[in-house]
Amino acid sequence: MKNTEQGRRQFLQVVGVGAACLVGTDRCPAQVGSAAKEQKGKPKFELGLASYTLRQFKLEETLAMTKRVGLKNICFKSMHLPLDSTPAQIRATVQKVKDAGLNLYGGGVISMKKEGQINQAFDYAKAAGMKVTIAAPSPEMLPMIEKKVKQYDIKVAIHNHGPGDDLFPTPAVALKHIRNLDKRIGMCHDIGHTKRYGSDPIAETRLCGDRLHDVHIKDVSAANKNGHGVEIGRGVIDIPKFLRTLIKMDYDGIVSFEYEKDAKDPLAGLAESVGYVKGVLAAIG
Repeated sequence: MKNTEQGRRQFLQVVGVGAACLVGTDRCPAQVGSAAKEQKGKPKFELGLASYTLRQFKLEETLAMTKRVGLKNICFKSMHLPLDSTPAQIRATVQKVKDAGLNLYGGGVISMKKEGQINQAFDYAKAAGMKVTIAAPSPEMLPMIEKKVKQYDIKVAIHNHGPGDDLFPTPAVALKHIRNLDKRIGMCHDIGHTKRYGSDPIAETRLCGDRLHDVHIKDVSAANKNGHGVEIGRGVIDIPKFLRTLIKMDYDGIVSFEYEKDAKDPLAGLAESVGYVKGVLAAIG
């Protein structure tokens, strides 16, 4: 009973800090009871949003909702910036992102299974000033992708899709294909899909090492193919351990929320997820 009560108190402390982080404060508390002593060190990564979370909403609504939950980095899915956009259309959209006070750091997930798709993806990313493309390639296209990476100096992060993904279900599988390629080709680790595949997302994150170029953070209801998205902190992934792992790795990229539940009304669940993660970071920082 004593351990249960202690765990409950620590959980409430984390949630409390997360709530404080979401209501507009510039700085979260540096200490939260005994939980603050879990680990010293500040994260080098920043939080962001994978815009697929808001796939049912127009661009302007997406930008406003991203700001509302206290995130400043965003990675666009094609419904918010179509892949066939003209340079002028891309410039106009990028300006809207800047005017909203946000940072468009990447795009994806983008299919790279054909030569034309690869050429389009790199031109698109360059025109938008993106630092990374989140990709769904095929193994035979990796040599061409490597040439483009060297030409454009834009990172490519392979996105794993767990059960049903015959090519790259987990980082461990993808890393075997890219281990001898340019290090700018790496992973966007979707920890939810890894958990659904039955693998350990913490161990697979460590395995990525310096090839971890992006993260999709989420929680899922079960560690099997039937698991579905839930608010972070309500599922089966050990989120505090995962975040501590990123800190220990000195990961300095973006950790983007991809909240797939409640597509037509995601704001409450997304805000809860952001608050939980910010609370955990405040407690372990």
